[in-house]
Amino acid sequence: MPPSHRKILRSLAQRAMEDRGMATGFPPAVQAEAARLPVAPPAPREGEAPVGDLTHMPWFSIDNADSRDLDQLTVAEPLGGDGGAVRLSVAVADVASRVAQGSAIDAHAGRNTTSVYTAGRTFHMLPERLSTELTSLVAGEERLAVVVAMVVDGEGGIDGVDFVRARVRSRAKLAYPDVAAWLDGRAEPPPALAAVPGLEAQVRLQDEVAQRLRRRRHERGALDLEDSTARPVFAGGTVVGLAVERTNRAQKLIEDVMIAANSATAAFLDARGLPALRRVVRAPARWDRLVELAAAAGDRLPAAPDARALSDFLARRRAADRDGYVEVCLAVRKLLGGGEYAVDLPGRDAPGHFGLAVPAYTHSTAPNRRLPDLVTQRVLQAALAGRCCPYTDEELLDLARRCTEREDQGRRVERQVGKAAAALYLASRLGDSFAAVVTGVTPHGTYVRIVEPPVEGKLVAGAAGLDVGDRVEVRLAAADPERGFLDFTR
Repeated sequence: MPPSHRKILRSLAQRAMEDRGMATGFPPAVQAEAARLPVAPPAPREGEAPVGDLTHMPWFSIDNADSRDLDQLTVAEPLGGDGGAVRLSVAVADVASRVAQGSAIDAHAGRNTTSVYTAGRTFHMLPERLSTELTSLVAGEERLAVVVAMVVDGEGGIDGVDFVRARVRSRAKLAYPDVAAWLDGRAEPPPALAAVPGLEAQVRLQDEVAQRLRRRRHERGALDLEDSTARPVFAGGTVVGLAVERTNRAQKLIEDVMIAANSATAAFLDARGLPALRRVVRAPARWDRLVELAAAAGDRLPAAPDARALSDFLARRRAADRDGYVEVCLAVRKLLGGGEYAVDLPGRDAPGHFGLAVPAYTHSTAPNRRLPDLVTQRVLQAALAGRCCPYTDEELLDLARRCTEREDQGRRVERQVGKAAAALYLASRLGDSFAAVVTGVTPHGTYVRIVEPPVEGKLVAGAAGLDVGDRVEVRLAAADPERGFLDFTR
């Protein structure tokens, strides 16, 4: 009897991780340390900031339906007055209070520096007793959190920011597709939302505040990039389809709120002269290609990189070709290049984030899933307690380099397993033709992503003269699940 598709993908994910030097499990010392952690949230230690009680507030989370490592909760409070100001609060799981710096768990987290999510299995950065239980902000359970409260005015400006440590309790775990369908008027409120009195109004208020924040960012030149992904659908262990998921309204709500929280955290640390890990996206090196793509669409961009001009161009493309907008965003993403981590040292500012059009940005809202967020949380808690930074400059520089490199390897694993799942499903369509967009031209080859379903592969014939963003017609020539390969010809 042939192995199930799930078993094939699990084995491939394991091998892909090992090939890249990434851990696939937790050694006994890490498991033992996690097992010894008490269930009750720890009391503040001497020298730490006090912990308040915010369990009375109507906190909730929105995440993927199957997510168990929940990092954030949100709540909004109207402040009254003519300006429509709202206090928007984000509670981030207090992982630092459970994972001591220099502990066995901390050292192991530094191996991968990120959780890796594949169709075969999830490789958690932290032991699951932590990431999906003790430090996960699960509904109905009291947890410790670091809370950032931001006053958002009627125009999307942030007038005041405050940070506290507090106990919180989530009222509900909601899923992106269900909330998006309800907000768009395509479905009734999901049961978990309808079951909590007042929660519907709370979500609608946060959606409105998120739109204010988004409009304000776009005025500064932030890019509104959408994406589509293909998620394998299983039946009895077999991949029977690829569900296409596009960026939805609920995802944008959470994205907008987290961008505000991350920006506020970077500004807070900067104002106190503390070194910090920054998330950086530099001005695109291939801006000339973006200028060419704009010209091909009958539009124009300036000769030098300009985030506001690119943002305006994207808005025009969305209005002109809503159906093809995702493919335009795909080309822009590829030409922008990946993000990286850098260190902001006093007197030596790190670069900003071109895509978000902000001069200072950090990752702070996902400490269960990413090491940079846990590092930032430790620095933030030191600031709240009036202590100096718990890391040396050299340690932060080493962490920035390692986290960038490990994040890249983790994404490669995710892409390889995703292509393997697509190959299992598309193996019966060898010879079929697909519309595609060129996503990469490298010394190793030219790569394309077909439009429907949105999966990527290598163009093994007919690549001459192509560049990122070109639209082509391709034929599926080979599908190799074991290696995670999809090959196309022109």
